[in-house]
Amino acid sequence: MNFAVESEFLRRHPVAAAEELEAMPNGGLDAVVDGLDPAALAVTMEYLSPLKALAVFSSLAPETQREILERAAPRLAVTLLAERDASERDRLLAELTTSSRQDLQRLLSFPDDSAGRLMDRSFVAIRADMTAGKVLAQLRESSIRGARTLFVVAADSRLEGRVDIQDVALAEADAPIGDYVQTITETVTTQANRKELVDLLDRSRNDSVPVVDDDGRLAGVVRYRSLFHAIEDVATADMQKMVGASPEERALSLPGFAIKRRLPWLHINLLTAFLAASVVGLFENLIAQFTALAVLLPVVAGQSGNAGAQALAVTMRGLALREIGVRQWRSVLGKEVVVGLINGLALAVTCGLAVFVWSQSVGLALVIAVAMVMSMFAAGVAGALVPVILTRLGQDPATASSIILTTITDVAGFFSFLGTAMLLAFML
Repeated sequence: MNFAVESEFLRRHPVAAAEELEAMPNGGLDAVVDGLDPAALAVTMEYLSPLKALAVFSSLAPETQREILERAAPRLAVTLLAERDASERDRLLAELTTSSRQDLQRLLSFPDDSAGRLMDRSFVAIRADMTAGKVLAQLRESSIRGARTLFVVAADSRLEGRVDIQDVALAEADAPIGDYVQTITETVTTQANRKELVDLLDRSRNDSVPVVDDDGRLAGVVRYRSLFHAIEDVATADMQKMVGASPEERALSLPGFAIKRRLPWLHINLLTAFLAASVVGLFENLIAQFTALAVLLPVVAGQSGNAGAQALAVTMRGLALREIGVRQWRSVLGKEVVVGLINGLALAVTCGLAVFVWSQSVGLALVIAVAMVMSMFAAGVAGALVPVILTRLGQDPATASSIILTTITDVAGFFSFLGTAMLLAFML
């Protein structure tokens, strides 16, 4: 093969050369691209779909791969690197010049919950002048599975619209894809956060969101499943933060790491426990006079704590999944107040009867029944309002909600029980 002629064709007609490469099967790329001028090939690869660009890059010799990364536009270089495994990516970066390596490392380091981190760069991008038959052939050759949307780009990779795969599958083989292109009204950038992605998917009801760079070029696709897994990871991390454990801690983390992350929160819990104990201390003489009160104290505090945790979990889930916003606090509070009062009345009857059977004291049964209703009411209010208030103040509700809730339910439970006992002391 005359490599000089082929390289000249790439330099003069990069778009046409890209179309020729797109039409070739991946298995025969080695013989075609071997020996081509890296500078010319880097320009042509900018007009390839990401999957084809990756196939071309994989078929190159290591030295040519290095030259391609040095010469390629940042968007192409990041795409080629991001789809390699960690060890291969590190090897490729290590062979680059210091300035190129540092720049690409910066471009690869998107925030954890950003579109840049969640997006898939190995997507199928098509052009409006392609036929349905060509698109289906390209889709079969790709490794993409489960996608319902294809994105249409111009020759310079600028996003032009989207096409449903079902429309392509039902179209005649020679039908132009341009007849099925739908307008895209909203896109996101690589810096968009998880909340923006969730809101956009909720509005559009599509299975994926296109991610574009500052020039409107298609940089990647965030698919619903990737976003769902990201939300799931955050939710499990929030579960650990709620109890004072680090979100980075794993079941087999080193003991030293776990102690370092947990101990500060245990000290904070200790302070709140002393606060609850101080409430009990206010009624020291009453407890000394009626020792049965000390036996029943954990019952009231435990039930209010469980009820508060239930309300807290439901409210935080609603906030995390965008089922509710801060503006719905009245509705959330109203629901939890009703639930708390009804559960409190039901438990008051059960607990009152049990205490009467145990103590044969009508007064003690009445005290714990009244305290149960009051503490369950307070637990519902706290479980609904604490995460909403923290969110409204711009704080992470997963980090502090549990500690604040425990303090409120303990204080409310102790105070309602012992306060009621003081008022009805003549019946004990």
